[in-house]
Amino acid sequence: MQVSQAVKELTEDVVRFRRELHTIPELGLTEFKTKEYLLRQLQSFGIKEIYPVIETGLIAVFRSDRPGKTLAFRTDIDALPIKEETGVSFVSKHEGKMHACGHDGHMATMLGFAKYLATHPEVIRGTIVLIFQPAEESPGGAQLMIDEGILRDFGVEKIVGLHVFPDFPEGVIASRKGPMMARNGEINLTINGTSAHGAQPHQGHDAILAAAAIIQGLHSIISRNISPLSAGVITFGKIHGGDAENIIPGKVVLKGTMRAFEDEVYETMTRRITTVAQEIAKGYDCTADVEFEHLYRVVDNDPEMVEVLEKVVGESYRETPPYMLAEDFSMYQKEIPGVFFFVGTRNEEKGYVHPLHSSKMNFDEKNLLQGIECYVRLIEALNEPTDKE
Repeated sequence: MQVSQAVKELTEDVVRFRRELHTIPELGLTEFKTKEYLLRQLQSFGIKEIYPVIETGLIAVFRSDRPGKTLAFRTDIDALPIKEETGVSFVSKHEGKMHACGHDGHMATMLGFAKYLATHPEVIRGTIVLIFQPAEESPGGAQLMIDEGILRDFGVEKIVGLHVFPDFPEGVIASRKGPMMARNGEINLTINGTSAHGAQPHQGHDAILAAAAIIQGLHSIISRNISPLSAGVITFGKIHGGDAENIIPGKVVLKGTMRAFEDEVYETMTRRITTVAQEIAKGYDCTADVEFEHLYRVVDNDPEMVEVLEKVVGESYRETPPYMLAEDFSMYQKEIPGVFFFVGTRNEEKGYVHPLHSSKMNFDEKNLLQGIECYVRLIEALNEPTDKE
């Protein structure tokens, strides 16, 4: 996709934004320095309407006399609890925290877009709402922003978001109609048995043995309770139990994640996890307490908005396969039509190959100009009448 000269002129600013933000990563709902930085930049552009939302969120609004829809563009602003290993000159100054998911790039894209709108007001139609949202990684800032009434109060009709993505090469913009990213939840299982000496196992009820059987049994849910034409994931990434090698523990805690693209599949998994865990535990004279934390919904792209995106991107557009990754952008899409897309950042020659959430994840800031160009083009394109209007 050809980037306009006006957008190219933002290169120096966008690089600076990204690198300065990269040095101050903050976890969800503690992004106070980040918010101050964003506010300072937005004010420097001369934007008249800037509003705080919850403690660390911001909204910037542009209005035009030209008739048009109210469109929202969203960026996440939080980081991850990861020790950085990129070796870049602008390394994180906050020990044990890193923008390993590219949110620094998302913010730089949005700031570049904001500066473009401030200096090119002729491209604005209707109302443009820029959402700087905290806590995408956890606990889910999108819903907090929605609960504050941002969509209702500004009358937002459609929403757009993006994510840098090293699975696609530089220059590619990728999306798809319908489900693109999964619904997710966390599984917390506590297996209760009876402690005993390891040399006298018959005097106890082994919670570790029951936990092992439960893990194996739960993985049968995907192969035996879910249609082969559907998709689901159950993964346990954390297990804790026991205090010594010769003591049978009376308690084991399992923590995992579950993903699906369909609500029906997700609900089947939830129901079967509870039943299978509890019944297997009984077979070992143990009990199982099952708790779920239901997090984000399916990133479900509006088909007409995807068609508009494909049209404005042209030959650089690719249809992405669905990913079991999760994104709280989905919470906005439960309220209004939205489109989410990937901005390719993979460059093997430069070593930009590390996945999201890697301690070595990095990218070339020139790719962020692709995101700004898409946003600019979408203003006009999303205001064109559709078959439904």
